[in-house]
Amino acid sequence: MRNQLLFSITFLLLFLLGACGSEQTSQEQGEAGQLKVVTTYSIIYDIAKNIAGEEAEIYNLAPIGGNPHEYDPLPDDVKKTTDADVVFYNGLNLEEGNSWFRKLIEVAGKGDEEAPVYRVSEGVEPILLESNGLDEESDPHAWLDLRNGMTYAENIRDALIKVDPENENFYTENAETYINQLKQLHERAIAEIASIDEDKRFLITSEGAFKYFGEAYGIETGYIWEINSENQGSPQEIRDVIDLIRDKNVTALFVETSIDRRSMETVSEETGVPIVGTVYTDSLGEEGTDGDTYLKMMESNIKVIIDGLNKE
Repeated sequence: MRNQLLFSITFLLLFLLGACGSEQTSQEQGEAGQLKVVTTYSIIYDIAKNIAGEEAEIYNLAPIGGNPHEYDPLPDDVKKTTDADVVFYNGLNLEEGNSWFRKLIEVAGKGDEEAPVYRVSEGVEPILLESNGLDEESDPHAWLDLRNGMTYAENIRDALIKVDPENENFYTENAETYINQLKQLHERAIAEIASIDEDKRFLITSEGAFKYFGEAYGIETGYIWEINSENQGSPQEIRDVIDLIRDKNVTALFVETSIDRRSMETVSEETGVPIVGTVYTDSLGEEGTDGDTYLKMMESNIKVIIDGLNKE
């Protein structure tokens, strides 16, 4: 109860701090004639940027390398969300840690049904979590199936057209070009992953983020813990994944860019199975890396997984 009260007080303070500068910011952005868009994490940010182009100023909440499952909004986040013409979030249980996104939306005055707050995963067929007590909740990592990335792009396009119908053709053309790029990569991934020997198609990561990827591209998946908002790398979870690796004769392990490597290093030491590659899950890479856009992130994941599973 005390923690909940402190959380509510923190959000109230954030709102008051954010409100101080909101009028000037709105005026400056209005003069630029751009839509004011807020996204909850870097992958949605990048998809929205590809479709909105110069017609929008996009502000992202959880930073690159950060954890969108659990995030502590800053005063600027409240101000930008309050002033936003459009807010995009993933849903599917992603932004639920500490209820941070729901509280932010309420404080920003966008908690009613008519507010321009859009779930970009609308229409995605969710995969449920497997852990005890979580088996009725959705796995949020739908974007790791490129077909779902296309759905995200379509939903973002439609929302932008709804709030800015004058630029409908611009958003439609950008979305068509971008979705075609995702489609080409999806088809290439199917063909290239199919070349891996079936007995090697087992992907072990720290977080259980690759279920959508596994279903899309024909790879079995395993993990130490299931979702980053839960406890990570308990002794029992480590014992369970070690047993899985031995039972399935897994020959390669992978670790995520946004995850502490130590749990997977422990698994590697105990099993003698090497960590052969680093993959992107909840965040893009820093600018200039091979994962600094959604398209490049998925290209990198596909290559790293294929190369890693094909190692002798």
